[in-house]
Amino acid sequence: MTPESATLTKSEDSADLATLAERVDRAISAAEAQEPEPRERSREVRQAIEAFHKEGLTRIVRALKGDPRGREILFELVDDPAVYALFSMHGLVREDLRSRVARVLDLVRPYLQSHGGDVELVDLQDRTVTVRLTGACHGCSMSATTLRQGVEEALRTHVPEIETVIPTSGTPEAAGFVPLSALRASAASPTNGWIVGPPAAEVQEGRPYRLETEAEGVLILRFGDELYAFRNVCAHQGLPLDGGLVDVQDGTIACPWHGFRFDGRTGECLTAREAQLEPFPLRVEGGTIYVRPT
Repeated sequence: MTPESATLTKSEDSADLATLAERVDRAISAAEAQEPEPRERSREVRQAIEAFHKEGLTRIVRALKGDPRGREILFELVDDPAVYALFSMHGLVREDLRSRVARVLDLVRPYLQSHGGDVELVDLQDRTVTVRLTGACHGCSMSATTLRQGVEEALRTHVPEIETVIPTSGTPEAAGFVPLSALRASAASPTNGWIVGPPAAEVQEGRPYRLETEAEGVLILRFGDELYAFRNVCAHQGLPLDGGLVDVQDGTIACPWHGFRFDGRTGECLTAREAQLEPFPLRVEGGTIYVRPT
């Protein structure tokens, strides 16, 4: 090894994961900004490379798992954030069952909160999940429907191992009691923290919409007929996201400052697992968007 190559290797080894991820996302963002034909060629190249890497990594993991000493090495490797991110990107590692269930509940929580309720993970035994519905969802005639159509459906879709979802009572309340705050939240007015936003028709697919409020900057995204709201802050360095590049096909938005990519529906960061956009409850009434910054 020459002195020059040794220096290069040392430099590459010292580069942190965020810097490397930024470089990848900048390259992807540049490729996605091309005209349709070269953009499709770039995607084919990327997909071919990723498929090649996944096959090679799969064979490495399979060989390591087949040997007791190799399994120990594999566990040590997965503890490294860079290796974990690489394996996760190719679907070679999965979160434990409890973490996956908690993540799904985080996805449905904004919807429940927008109706004055909430959900909490109480217990997980084998393939059975026990959840607690609170607020307007608890004790009302719609609680079973909310569970079946919201929480249960989301869990069965995203965590197919789950067979049974059991609701349990929250804080004791009078039967049929619906808090006044929940009634206000469902009314077409900016009470209980709800902020009047733009007409839904003004939010165009592929173009982030910035809503400024007294307390928070809000980012609104449209994918098809669905609208999503987040705090207008990149989880990487706290810079605004409204100038980011939206990929409608992939359902993502890329930070305009450092290229971090986020799922535009869930807020999950696809570049670094520890970063996450903060979602806000959103509803549309009478053609007008209402958001509730938390």
